[in-house]
Amino acid sequence: MFKKILVAVHNTEIGHHVFEQALSLANLTNAELMILQVISPLNDEFLNTSTTEIHSTYTSSQSQNIEYYLGEWGKLKEQGIEFLTLLANQAIAKGIAAEFTQELGDPGRMICEVAKNCHIDVIVIGRCAKSGLAELFLGSVSNYVLHHAPCSVLTVLNYP
Repeated sequence: MFKKILVAVHNTEIGHHVFEQALSLANLTNAELMILQVISPLNDEFLNTSTTEIHSTYTSSQSQNIEYYLGEWGKLKEQGIEFLTLLANQAIAKGIAAEFTQELGDPGRMICEVAKNCHIDVIVIGRCAKSGLAELFLGSVSNYVLHHAPCSVLTVLNYP
């Protein structure tokens, strides 16, 4: 059965739901849990906090823009580590061996790379219900993972 489960999460209601599903699966199979957060300059939470404020607040100096951008990036990373620590502690409190990692890069590719490098048996990932055209033009992390993962993938469907 499953010995090592990778759960890809982000700090949203959907991310918490995906984590709960992975936690249940780990409990049922007595598997270890690897909790992964991938952050990228293209993540919605990063774009929403930094890009608009850079252009409205620091239009006079490019060095201020860079400093602001790096500061926001650092905050995003710190918040992610706090979130991952919280989830790992929840798993450990339920008697499930858990560890976490935060990676930088393209989410789909990083999920598959971590799964391969850590010898993961199954990936648990969320999937938001998008219309056919939205998924075609915007792409989908879960779709990428389904087609490129080195192991089984369990998708948890979430409606917007």
